[in-house]
Amino acid sequence: MPWKELKPMQEKLLFVADYLREVESFSALCCRYGVSRKTGYKLVERYRQEGMGGLEARSRRPHHQPCQLPHAIRQGIIELRRSGRMELGPKKIQALLAQRYPDQPVPSRTTIYNVLKRAGQIPPRRLRRRVPAAASGLSSAQVPNGLWSADFKGQFLTGDGCWCYPLTVMDHASRYLLGCQALRSTGQDQTQVAFRDLFRRYGLPQRLRTDNGVPFATVGSGGLSRLSIWWIRLGILPERIQPGRPQQNGRHERMHRTLKAAAAAPPAGSVRAQQRRFEAFCCQYNRDRPHEALGQQTPASLYTASPRPYPERLPELAYPSYVHAHRVSHSGLVYWNNCRIYVGHHLTGETIGLEPIGDGLWQISFGPVRLGQFDQRRPKKDHYFTLNV
Repeated sequence: MPWKELKPMQEKLLFVADYLREVESFSALCCRYGVSRKTGYKLVERYRQEGMGGLEARSRRPHHQPCQLPHAIRQGIIELRRSGRMELGPKKIQALLAQRYPDQPVPSRTTIYNVLKRAGQIPPRRLRRRVPAAASGLSSAQVPNGLWSADFKGQFLTGDGCWCYPLTVMDHASRYLLGCQALRSTGQDQTQVAFRDLFRRYGLPQRLRTDNGVPFATVGSGGLSRLSIWWIRLGILPERIQPGRPQQNGRHERMHRTLKAAAAAPPAGSVRAQQRRFEAFCCQYNRDRPHEALGQQTPASLYTASPRPYPERLPELAYPSYVHAHRVSHSGLVYWNNCRIYVGHHLTGETIGLEPIGDGLWQISFGPVRLGQFDQRRPKKDHYFTLNV
């Protein structure tokens, strides 16, 4: 006959029964059941006071929890999770709780995370393998307007079936979101109007970082487009990240993730309504939302407008005396010393510079941007030259 397994409750009943029958000493009884004398006396006392119910397993939760989170702070954490349409994380919620409840101890980030998780505010996220940042010649900026970044957030359809192309521009140092414009396309004209409005409002930056897409760059000489040519004429140096390296503009990409969750998912009913949503997002992002990289300060508290005003008349480029300045013809050619040099039709009407850099070698640049070079001793047919990049 196989042995029958006993449950803890059955063993407790047998222990009390053997104690009441006094079959052996209390010490020997405790030794036989594998419990301490203290536990044995506790079981007997509970049986005398409550009967069989006293032998049931009891909760080990402490009767008093001095460190338990107050209900008001718990509710405040859940409310701050969605400040407007943005989801705030434990670090930002911790900073806002310190402002809202200055007389209460601020809970730790782990406690805030656990409260949000129990409330169902943190959905499970698939871990993604991060690509390490590649070394590049791009430099950062420590002061406002030293570097702006610009990009088009992925296009989407609004509720009325119209395409929306959000153009976002952000200051690199302060993370101040200068603008988020809902454009109908990525064309040169609409984009230039949007930038003109920003330049008139905030002044001119020193540099402007973008990717290699339209309308920021082309496959022409120096990768210049009509938009980047306009920037150079204004005294702004365009710089582009390497193709397939969005991490080189990581601050801007991170802002896009917040923008999508707060103002573009789901889309508004029309482009005009979407623009109102973008403007509300910019205000909240700049003035209300603390930024971790800024020591939980807001971008608006650190940003100041540029001292370089937007000129209503586009200035001409100036070159040093040792550089030969020439105007590009309507066909994209430069005529020099009975020679024709092709620099690209997108530079039509602009002034480029020819600089001697060696025996018969000449370098062509447009302002600070190097376009290429040619060897005067090796012309093609009919004294025609093309640039070597």
